[in-house]
Amino acid sequence: MSDFRTLSADYSVAPQISIEDVAEAKAAGFAMLVNNRPDGEEPEAPQGEDIAHAAAAEGLAYAAIPIGHAGFSHAQIDALDKLLGDATGPILAYCRSGTRSTHLWALTRARRGDDVGGIVDAAANAGYDLSPLRPMLDALSGEK
Repeated sequence: MSDFRTLSADYSVAPQISIEDVAEAKAAGFAMLVNNRPDGEEPEAPQGEDIAHAAAAEGLAYAAIPIGHAGFSHAQIDALDKLLGDATGPILAYCRSGTRSTHLWALTRARRGDDVGGIVDAAANAGYDLSPLRPMLDALSGEK
């Protein structure tokens, strides 16, 4: 059963999705899947190629922006920012728990100049605590 959590009208997150969840994502109206999990992180989980093939079969776009133990980089924020700008519909991003996907979205939105309080509230409403990221979100929001 899917666990899709809405952060905004155009972006939701989920813990690791299954092949079956791809069809549910399509039925829920998502246009793209974004994989934030490095291949091999959990050998038993569907790997990126598996999800990419299932997405293609459903007519969904697929992108990978892996986030490993090294954390977040401007390149990853840039990649999500581009996907958000080019998206033709809502995006579903996933990782092991949805936390990395939420953090990447929050960092990207803060850098775009969105209200940091609103970003934190949206994440909290979806079950994710951004308080450890708050100083970074505030700093990024001041870049623009």
